[in-house]
Amino acid sequence: MMLPPAEWAPDDPRRTPVTVRRRYIDDGFTDRSLAVMVRSGVLAKPRRGAYVSGPAWSELDAGGRHSVRARAVLAQARTELVLSHVTGLLEYDAPIWGLSLDDVHVTRTDGRIGRPEAGVRQHRGAVELGDVVRRNGVPVMSPTRVALEITAMTDVEHGLVVVDDLLHRGLTTPVQLAERQQGMTCWPRTLSSDIVLRLADPRIETVGEARSYFLCFSQHLPMPEPQYEIRDANGRVIHRVDFAWPEHGVFMEFDGKVKYEKLLKQGERASDVVIKEKRREELICRLKGWRCLRIVWSDLERPVATAAMIRDALFSSAVA
Repeated sequence: MMLPPAEWAPDDPRRTPVTVRRRYIDDGFTDRSLAVMVRSGVLAKPRRGAYVSGPAWSELDAGGRHSVRARAVLAQARTELVLSHVTGLLEYDAPIWGLSLDDVHVTRTDGRIGRPEAGVRQHRGAVELGDVVRRNGVPVMSPTRVALEITAMTDVEHGLVVVDDLLHRGLTTPVQLAERQQGMTCWPRTLSSDIVLRLADPRIETVGEARSYFLCFSQHLPMPEPQYEIRDANGRVIHRVDFAWPEHGVFMEFDGKVKYEKLLKQGERASDVVIKEKRREELICRLKGWRCLRIVWSDLERPVATAAMIRDALFSSAVA
């Protein structure tokens, strides 16, 4: 049974209350006094006609400001809206690698088409029972629905990053995705959804790993085993590697900043982690007789050259 994801803390600046202009006017403020408060930093204006705490706004990154703008859209709406697509994704703290935050994405629950509005994209896909949940104080599409929406609005690689993350954190399951997808067959731009769902794997933990896995697929390499367990002579698991091709005697690690931060213990320096990783690699190579490949972010931007390196390692290595 999946546990609901933890919501944002009550004092999270993304929860800062949105007050619409008419409320301030009713309380005796004028547009001139509001402008003075914005200039002084007391208030911030996430979108026209909406105001939030200036200090809270200053704490937010691009994703946080997008979420506050989304709350302003809900506060000003004259019909029932649900946060969806990229905007809904942010409510689950999912990765937004390569996804645009220019527009707030919302879905109408009445099935109608909304009027065009700057900075807002209104969608009107059929809303089924269980699609809408309440999270962080606002209505948002469920993780399953958001995952499928992303696959319909972007390419396979970007969709895979999102779906792998939601699967890994237990916010959806392959069964739930497949069942909900059956009701979305008439949606536009869903051809890539089938590919994403076939490739998606809950064992993949990070954006870098998801992109590395996609690189193998797109470059027609043998697909590796994610999170492969390395066992000693007694069958005990001593290490786990990001990817492995046991039949070729090769394993591969994606070296990203997040990985090293995760391994860093109190009192350790980054160099300490690098040394430990090197010793870990040497132990696996000695124990299994395998070859290790390491790739970094820049390698993902050179997929053809990186695939050639991987292919060379796979087909020039022999299993010990």
